[in-house]
Amino acid sequence: MGYIIAILFALAGSAFAPTVLAQYNVKNFWQQATRVSFFFVAVAVLLSTSFVFIGAYEVGQLKRVYFGDSLPSGRIIATTTEGAMKGPQADILGPGFNFQLGLNILYDVDKTYKVVSIEDGMFGYLVAKDGRAMPPGQTYAEAFAPGTVYSMLDANYFLDGGSGIKGPQTTVLPPGDYRINHYLWTITAGEVTEIPKGHVAVIKANVVSTVNFGDMMAAKPTSCKPTRITDATGGQLAVPLVPVGCIGIWDTPLFPGKYYINLKAYNVTLVDTRVQAWQYQGGFTKRSVNLTVDANGEITQEKSSELIKIPKNAADGAIGIKIDGYTIQQQVRALVQVEPKNAPFIVASVGNLHEVEDRIITPAIQSTTRDLSGQFIEVVEPVLLPSGKPKTDKDGNVVTRKIRRPVQPLDLIERREVLQARVEEKVRPEGLKAGVTVKEVRFLEPDMPPEILLPRKRQQLASQMVATMKEEQKAQQQRIAKENASATADQQGELVKAEIAVQVAELYKKQRTARGKADRIYLEQIAAGQKKQVAVLGEEKVVQLKMVELFLETLAANPTLVGLVGKLVPDTVVFGGGIGDLNGPAAVLKRAFTKNGGNKDAVTLQNIQKVLRDQGILSATK
Repeated sequence: MGYIIAILFALAGSAFAPTVLAQYNVKNFWQQATRVSFFFVAVAVLLSTSFVFIGAYEVGQLKRVYFGDSLPSGRIIATTTEGAMKGPQADILGPGFNFQLGLNILYDVDKTYKVVSIEDGMFGYLVAKDGRAMPPGQTYAEAFAPGTVYSMLDANYFLDGGSGIKGPQTTVLPPGDYRINHYLWTITAGEVTEIPKGHVAVIKANVVSTVNFGDMMAAKPTSCKPTRITDATGGQLAVPLVPVGCIGIWDTPLFPGKYYINLKAYNVTLVDTRVQAWQYQGGFTKRSVNLTVDANGEITQEKSSELIKIPKNAADGAIGIKIDGYTIQQQVRALVQVEPKNAPFIVASVGNLHEVEDRIITPAIQSTTRDLSGQFIEVVEPVLLPSGKPKTDKDGNVVTRKIRRPVQPLDLIERREVLQARVEEKVRPEGLKAGVTVKEVRFLEPDMPPEILLPRKRQQLASQMVATMKEEQKAQQQRIAKENASATADQQGELVKAEIAVQVAELYKKQRTARGKADRIYLEQIAAGQKKQVAVLGEEKVVQLKMVELFLETLAANPTLVGLVGKLVPDTVVFGGGIGDLNGPAAVLKRAFTKNGGNKDAVTLQNIQKVLRDQGILSATK
């Protein structure tokens, strides 16, 4: 206002100064000079209000104050195509020197607004304060056409040629600096959406619009008819799937990467496509009986118990199965995976993977596992003989048979594969209803009541004791063999001597055998000679000769008896005339003793034998 008054005053002075000065007889020169001076003052004041300097990071916002029409109802920003209108203007002043005649007079120039900077990893939400009304049924304006983002940020283009819609915009601004009309735009920061590896994103849109999410691009759909209303098994989906760009859950997921997504216009649900291990463990008291062997070799029992808590990352606790009156806590692990194409099914059917776990998979696993109680299974078992031993065929193979019987407690250990396959078969269709693939169900170690395992443990311990004793015996035998080998090495010299002695004894045995054979032949020859003697001399003569031979042999074995015999025999022997008389032998002996000079001590066996041979009593062979 001050600038306008000053200009009007200067113009008035320029117009009326000559007239006023003429009344005071001022020369015409000074009258004209005064007029020009006032005119230049008016021009100077006008020029001083026609420029403004804008800093590099400042935005010059214009608001027309004078000489313009009022804005239409519902409008807050005037565009250049509408002529001069008072109020906020679509035009803004850029950095540097800006000149416009009467700028500071006609407009209120606001330099307090700054350039908007969006950092890396962030994006900018856009809200337009002016524009066309939002179409019915939409809460966000349609996204800007590809390549028109900077044009749409221009208020004149947005309000006129771009047909911009007032309100929240679907388009967001990526990182960078933006000189915008703050009278039109409000910008707030948001974080970039990152889809990690092993995940996909399911998009639920709140706007019908073109889509430009990097690899996912789509024009504005002409039809939003649902593309899928049933799940993989034919069941009805809670929420149908729609084409990309429509309002609803899109039938195509968004793959790993970083995206500038308006999280107010789109709801993003991350779905883990990696293999998930859902475990059902803990939540029970584990009872056990420990078997030990005392110093006397007796097996003793010691009872104990332990509280098994549910791990923090477990889906739920162990599943209790009642079989034959026993409650067995069966721990289970399920491996599941979501294929990327099925991720929209999960969000449409139950919401997310956690809901699938709690509402579908966990109840199915628990129910089918508990239902094993009372079911029948086919097993192959050996045919037993009355003695209890397995029956075998002619080739020695055990004869078996297939029977169908109820599930027993130990089947959870011995036939685990059969039972877990049965559970897996029933759980898999339930997962498919929600788009989850159940890859496998595995039974972990069951918590068996000690009453079931105690007989088996005692048998195993006894078998181990027997095996230990056998090993100890084997070790003892090896030790004895080692000691024997060591002792043998130490006594090697004696062993050689013993072996030589054995060989000598063997040779002596052969010698004695040969000698025995020779003696037998010799005796046989003697017997033959004696028979001839009996035939020639008679039996009595032969007896006498035998007595003499025995006598002589005795003397030969005991030479000291020779002298004694000499004393006992008289010097003169008188022979009788009867048969069997010993007079002859006595005389012979006497002669033998007196021979050799009459020295009795010199009598020898050789002398006696010679005398007997001379007399014909002793044969020449003796």
